[in-house]
Amino acid sequence: MVWETQDRLTAEPAAKAVLDKKLKADIKALCKLYPNKQAALLPILHRVQAKRGHLPDQALIEIADLLELSPAQVLDTAGFYDMYTRQKRGKHLIGVCESLSCELCGSGEILKALKKKLKIEPGQTTKDGKFTLITMQCLGACDYAPAVLIDETLYKTVTADQLDSILQEADK
Repeated sequence: MVWETQDRLTAEPAAKAVLDKKLKADIKALCKLYPNKQAALLPILHRVQAKRGHLPDQALIEIADLLELSPAQVLDTAGFYDMYTRQKRGKHLIGVCESLSCELCGSGEILKALKKKLKIEPGQTTKDGKFTLITMQCLGACDYAPAVLIDETLYKTVTADQLDSILQEADK
């Protein structure tokens, strides 16, 4: 049997450009801050995701073109890190830490309660588009386990009883 490979990002017909002139200018400016274009890839992915809310396939193709990389290189990088997503996320991102410390202190129960409360599984977004639930490997808050990160706010020593008020606070 012969295996034929096909680049998943270029297999589709070319889509409408998603990076506007300002974003392209930002990307070019970021490239000047690094020793080579490839070194700027992570901050560029952050910038595009912050602007678009996620990293659509077409954006990855355009980034690859600007950085003179293959789309596969950009896709591999975007797929390696938890902080990047290729799918639209909700207004608020909820990350439940699954490190050993958090797991031993009850993050499994927190995750179970959030799944029940939000009626979604990790990687999914609520029907109203308010919350996306993910699991994370480490939030660096082992002293305060279990930890939950909602957007940029770290919630320490979380209990299932606190989740209603935490979700309300996050969605103000």
